[in-house]
Amino acid sequence: MITIIIHTRNEENNIHACIQSARLLTNDIVVIDMESSDKTREMVENLNVQIRTFPYSHYVEPARAFGIMQAKGPWVMILDADERITKNLADEVKISITNKTFTHYYISRKNIFGTRLWLKHGGWWPDKQIRLINKSYFKEWPKHIHSTPVIEGCVGTLTKSIEHYFHGELEDMVKKTILYEDIESDLLFQANRPVKISTFFRKFIGELSRRLIFKMGFLDGSIGVIESMYQAYSKTITYLLLYEKYYHKESSTL
Repeated sequence: MITIIIHTRNEENNIHACIQSARLLTNDIVVIDMESSDKTREMVENLNVQIRTFPYSHYVEPARAFGIMQAKGPWVMILDADERITKNLADEVKISITNKTFTHYYISRKNIFGTRLWLKHGGWWPDKQIRLINKSYFKEWPKHIHSTPVIEGCVGTLTKSIEHYFHGELEDMVKKTILYEDIESDLLFQANRPVKISTFFRKFIGELSRRLIFKMGFLDGSIGVIESMYQAYSKTITYLLLYEKYYHKESSTL
């Protein structure tokens, strides 16, 4: 038996397709909603899917462990609202959970820019994530952003992938970047990570070179170039915000 956990926060544009894809694997689906203010909850209820509420957070990790604990059966698969399960992946999962060797699995994600292009280069593939977990071996999911779960036992890797429809409109991308990079800069600030003017140039050029040239993002065409530049911009924003935090700290001590 397997439970699919879907995390949401204002996902009315995604949740229907996400749930429909989840039903390729199981009807035991639980949505963990972080106080959505749009029609997400109404749509989930209309689809006769269980829904649980978790306090709003700017990122999903604080809700991960709570979601896993909602699973009735021994196995849980984690899905975000902008992700889709395919028939091939569902078939592989059904077989994999009967294997006694592994307690959890990596699943690769096909990062699809909007609905247009699967980014195969620029460091976007295979983008392996631990998403299939035997609940009995799960220990914790650290609450900081981009954390990975702590699970006992052996990890395997599935051959089929999740489809991830990320980065739609540029305006929405920028809003999310400011939010997430501010959180990242807080972590760097707490760790006393040094920053100076030259850091901005080094981070931008370094990330652009890594994505666009060394990871061959240019092979994905104009969207690959745009995404490489955007990731360099995001990295730079983190350190600009970090610089600002140090500036405010110094000003407050004067």
